[in-house]
Amino acid sequence: MSKDLIVKTNRLNQAFQVLTLTELHIIQLAIVDARNTNTGLNTETPLRLDAMRYAEVFGTTRQNAYQRMKEAEENLFNRRFSFYDEDGKLVKSRWIQQVKYLDDEGAIELVFTLAVVQGISRIDGVKEFFTQYLLSQTANLTSVYSARLYELLIQWRSTGKTPVFELNNFRDQLGIGITEYQRMHHFKARVLEMAIDEINAKTDITVTYEQYKRGRTITGFSFKFKTKPKAKIGKTIDSKRDPNTPDFFIKMTDAQRHLFANKMSEMSEMSKYSQGTESYQQFAVRIAEMLLQPEKFRELYPILEKAGFSHD
Repeated sequence: MSKDLIVKTNRLNQAFQVLTLTELHIIQLAIVDARNTNTGLNTETPLRLDAMRYAEVFGTTRQNAYQRMKEAEENLFNRRFSFYDEDGKLVKSRWIQQVKYLDDEGAIELVFTLAVVQGISRIDGVKEFFTQYLLSQTANLTSVYSARLYELLIQWRSTGKTPVFELNNFRDQLGIGITEYQRMHHFKARVLEMAIDEINAKTDITVTYEQYKRGRTITGFSFKFKTKPKAKIGKTIDSKRDPNTPDFFIKMTDAQRHLFANKMSEMSEMSKYSQGTESYQQFAVRIAEMLLQPEKFRELYPILEKAGFSHD
């Protein structure tokens, strides 16, 4: 079993929930670390999450990771979600029941609620009742809507297509508030299509969707997706596009340089290039200039890729 495999019951995966991207990351990381450390999840024993571990997985600095985790936990402590149980009854629950901040250690300890503990499991039962995916597939997604849509889709990996997601339930599952993106063209442009574009660019699947109407009103969506083919071994690569060649260099647009420089400025891998007194914004400006230099570009390329850049 892969070390970064996330597994949870379909019932929890389909829950109506409102989470920020960092809050979702904390839950994802807790699922993975509870298994990898053999700690397991229960309603009594705290689970420790370290800022350095968060920084390594999600590409930021240790300091920034701990700040994100603290802010997210303060909100997550008060977050509620709802789901339908085996009898079709609506159940409401919180995510966590206890949190402790270890400022001097750069870590937090949390205790999940019973509903979450019961919904997060190793694959000990019948696999079709579980949703499972690799954390690495969503770690580079920058929108919580992209991450949640990926989770909802991947539940149907065996068929590559979903049933029709009724619009109101779908919005609740994505975590969209009642007053947000009320106009359909806003919802499609700023949530649905942006999420699909990011999933197609950064994950292992390619997604298309179909909308359903009652009269002139859109009432739901269904999705089809395919797993991307793995690169063939021995495939001929243009030397100018091969990172292992001495003259490898890709000329990025100004928008690309500044976008990825901002991402890279908060990544732990970039700490050795940082000058202690400069801000993230100042560091990002320097990184953008470094990406213009072929030698520095080759040196930084592995970090650039981890930030989500692709030369394909």
